[in-house]
Amino acid sequence: MSKWFMILWVGLASPIFAQQIKFKITNAEDEEVYLIRHFGNKKYMADTAKIVKDYVVFDGKKHKDGMMSLYFAGKKTLDFIKSSGEKEIEIHVDYLTMSPETAVVKKSEENKLFYAYLQELVRGNKERSQIQANGNDEAKLKQLNERMKAYIVKFAQDHNKLLVGKFVKMGIEIDVPEAPRNADGSMVDSNFVFHYYREHFFDNIDFKDDRLVNFSIFEQRLDLYFGDQMMIPIPDTILYYGIELIERFDKKSDMFQFVLTYLVQKYDKSKIMGHDKVWIMLAVKYFCPNLGKPNNLIYWLTPDKLETFCEKANKLQHLVVGVRPHNLILPDSTNQKWYSMYDVKADYTILYFWDPECGHCKKETPKMARLYNEKLKARGVEVYAVGKATGDDFEKWKEFIKKHNMTFINVAITKWLYEEAVKDPYQFVSKNANEKAITNVQSLQYQEYFDVIANPKVFILDKDKKIIGKNLSVAQIEEFLDRLQGVPNAEKLFPVEKDEPQDH
Repeated sequence: MSKWFMILWVGLASPIFAQQIKFKITNAEDEEVYLIRHFGNKKYMADTAKIVKDYVVFDGKKHKDGMMSLYFAGKKTLDFIKSSGEKEIEIHVDYLTMSPETAVVKKSEENKLFYAYLQELVRGNKERSQIQANGNDEAKLKQLNERMKAYIVKFAQDHNKLLVGKFVKMGIEIDVPEAPRNADGSMVDSNFVFHYYREHFFDNIDFKDDRLVNFSIFEQRLDLYFGDQMMIPIPDTILYYGIELIERFDKKSDMFQFVLTYLVQKYDKSKIMGHDKVWIMLAVKYFCPNLGKPNNLIYWLTPDKLETFCEKANKLQHLVVGVRPHNLILPDSTNQKWYSMYDVKADYTILYFWDPECGHCKKETPKMARLYNEKLKARGVEVYAVGKATGDDFEKWKEFIKKHNMTFINVAITKWLYEEAVKDPYQFVSKNANEKAITNVQSLQYQEYFDVIANPKVFILDKDKKIIGKNLSVAQIEEFLDRLQGVPNAEKLFPVEKDEPQDH
């Protein structure tokens, strides 16, 4: 497509009267063809019909407004705009040369304009290629760029009431004015350009028109806004701007649904440490407050899926970067001395969950012991290690600790504690405010409250016991703490391997 404008597809919006979508397709076999609807960058099968004597007809009232595609099993496609403001859409096309350049729009003002627009972009690209082939004249290229930009801007202005005009406008970049200057000529704000651009980034998108989420350029604008060049990759910063954007939409709109879902999915998939905080806190704020009420705004999820989603989010909100997790109070192998994690005096505390029978733990835990003994202990770093020690694991846990000289704090739900808690958990957890508790529910059920599904699982806590790092390998822990403690170039006992994944 165009150098100046990236085109993106999709479909959405309820028609107010019946609409026929008709194609005449010459030089094609009598075969089934499909309608594809677009939703952000995603495409979905929407309808199917059979070509009969060169014609194929679809019922437009079944489909929402936006970008759609006519699709053949032979992989050929033709994109078009569906707008419920038009009673009939009729497009003629030759299967052998199927493209907007050769298609003829018989009925549909939106698509006549759309195809004319695409054809102008193609002509501009051909002219650009010719200039580049003939010496790449910068003056001519600049002139061409200015002419094409002027064409696109005028097109959007001239057709601003039509869906095609709003679609084109979405791709137009914001013009940033000259930065204000002081009397001496110095800039008032050296970051003016960036701040203005970010503040006005979405000015060319009509947030009141839900149909626009059905063009992929809408999602591409979100990708750019929340990308590395525009957004500092700090969870709280992303949350601030994400919530600011979400709050611009009507809570019952498709824009609201699309942007909220986009952010939850984007940061749920992120492998950058701490980014899980974004989707978790968005879930807690928007998905879960009305859980179980009939007027819940999250109408696109079934009640059971919403409940499962919120159970996960409500649990994980206590395990995100910047939050102080539940305290752990557990005994050592003697069952006589109990250690409170909150009472550990250290600049940094590594909360380390492990299992003596876990294969990965058998590799990582001896490394952790060596890192602590030879490096971290002397630097005010403590390890609060919670082992799996119920049943037969109790003796294996003790043997592993001794064999690998694990001199840091080793606690567990020991065999004795487990058996006693099964009999009566209230002997360890207070029943009322007048009874002093030995421990708490979160400790007795740490696997649930700390989401310990697989071992080892790691959290790094600051001196206030707030999470500052999580789910790192021993090598990554060493590098992370070396940087935090101002010795990034210290010799590494366990250098991080190239391309070692960093989970969130």
